[in-house]
Amino acid sequence: MTDNKDDKIADPPADQRKAARKYVPPPAIDLPDRLWPGRTIETSPVWCSVDLRDGNQALPNPLSAARKLEYFRLLCETGFKHIEVAFPSASQDDFDFTRSLVDAGHIPDDVFIMALTQCREKLIDRTFESLRGVPRGIVHAYCATSDLHMRQVFALTRDETLKMAVRSIGQIRDLAEANGASDLRLEFSPEEFTDTDIEFALEICEAVFEEWGRATSDRPLILNLPATVERRPPNHYADMIELFRRRFSQIDKVLVSVHSHNDQGMAIAATELALLAGAGRVEGALFGHGERTGNVDLVVMAANLESRGVDTGLDLTNIMKIAETVERLTGMPIPARQPYVGEYVFTAFSGSHQDAIRKGLHKLKESAELFGVGWKVPYLHIDPADLGRKYQRLIRINSQSGKGGIAWVLEQEYGIEAPKSMHPEIGAAVQKYSDKVAREISADEVHELFLSEFVNPAGPFELLGYWPRPDDDDPTHIHGEVRIRVNGEEKVVCAEGNGPISAFVHAMNQICDAEFTIEDYFEQAIGRGAEAQAMAYVPLELPGGKTRFGVGSDTNIDQAAVRAIVAGLNRIVRENGETD
Repeated sequence: MTDNKDDKIADPPADQRKAARKYVPPPAIDLPDRLWPGRTIETSPVWCSVDLRDGNQALPNPLSAARKLEYFRLLCETGFKHIEVAFPSASQDDFDFTRSLVDAGHIPDDVFIMALTQCREKLIDRTFESLRGVPRGIVHAYCATSDLHMRQVFALTRDETLKMAVRSIGQIRDLAEANGASDLRLEFSPEEFTDTDIEFALEICEAVFEEWGRATSDRPLILNLPATVERRPPNHYADMIELFRRRFSQIDKVLVSVHSHNDQGMAIAATELALLAGAGRVEGALFGHGERTGNVDLVVMAANLESRGVDTGLDLTNIMKIAETVERLTGMPIPARQPYVGEYVFTAFSGSHQDAIRKGLHKLKESAELFGVGWKVPYLHIDPADLGRKYQRLIRINSQSGKGGIAWVLEQEYGIEAPKSMHPEIGAAVQKYSDKVAREISADEVHELFLSEFVNPAGPFELLGYWPRPDDDDPTHIHGEVRIRVNGEEKVVCAEGNGPISAFVHAMNQICDAEFTIEDYFEQAIGRGAEAQAMAYVPLELPGGKTRFGVGSDTNIDQAAVRAIVAGLNRIVRENGETD
């Protein structure tokens, strides 16, 4: 005790503080001839969901029995064949839920339910009570094997831990054999494998394998080697898995499983590298639910493999329904940037990204021929449609959006195919509005803005009617009459020209101050049959090389074009007024 009034313990000498560094890098694994870096994942692992146990125990409000059952059914529908459902010896709720799955026949014929237990006699007995009569089950036994846990938490030596594990596995074996016809299998986890001395991990797993004595290539012992706390980088995990597999005596009779937590945000990378190193089974949870930062996210894992051509056996074609169900059942929101399911993950705000996506989607056939794959699109590594997501919300609009993205929204949502030369004007109008409101704007707002700015802009001109007719002697020459209201005053103007549009232009040049010409215009049909509408996109060429577009719509293309000319003139007059 010091003499300080606060009874504080004195700081250690400086040399001791230096010797006991707070953080040190974990020692590398001695595996100079590692093979995993040169491999590719070509087949799917066995997937094991731990949502109902590891995920559930970490929820602020654990699942009720009814919600657990709905979640269990969701997991089965998604395609999981191994599902850890409970820690039956830990609570009556977990015990009762396990019994309800068995007694009510909720377990599909090809699904193994799994129950977790520590290596303790009474807990193992209770676990088997919960699984009595189960057609297919896995008893998942674990004990802590890191020196940190053995010494600091349980005050056990390695020898004591080894004997405890062997004794427990013998008990599980005897109970499994007494269970009769049930297909009961064993999973053993040396908890904190990545923090465990690799020699001891091998020793205890070899002892468990020998004591179990029932493992075959068809019914392997599952050795789950977890990164219970992520202390090492992913490459270390892969090295440990490869080294373990090389040195385990009967690797053909075990299924190496991994269970990665996300404490350093690298659970996905750690799991993928572990698969390269030879792991054949992955434990995790949908959207990564679990203690602290959670388990590896099985949705991301599976979708990653699917995007590389691996058939995972999981059905993610309605991924948003899965996400909505999990959010509702757990009460845990999914972030907007969550891979594959987040609100914004298939969305581009940046103008250059929007333009690249739009062009890429239009050139999918060319891309397939060029790259030899069916899907190759800028900024989209997977087709959102494969996950049940739609293109309509791929591109969203704010002040950072570009003209290509805005054109894409109009095309996809409303069928408006504005010519590329018009895109800068549309983009400028939308960006001006977006800057004004200072937020993301909806597709409906973009459409309304397009109509008010280009189709029905306010201005002095209001077309009342245009009646063109061909000359009796020269049908290429058009006579016509234009009735138009200018600043509220109705006027009638004769139109003469070598076509309906040319005649209208000559008429309008008589009554407006803006001198303009039309070299060409663009047309489009929206809809089919009697309901079809013609859309005309007309660029008005002004002195000095400036161009302003107007847009018109009508069942007749000529009428649509003259309406577009009036809209363009109103835009010009309004713009000049704003400039003045």
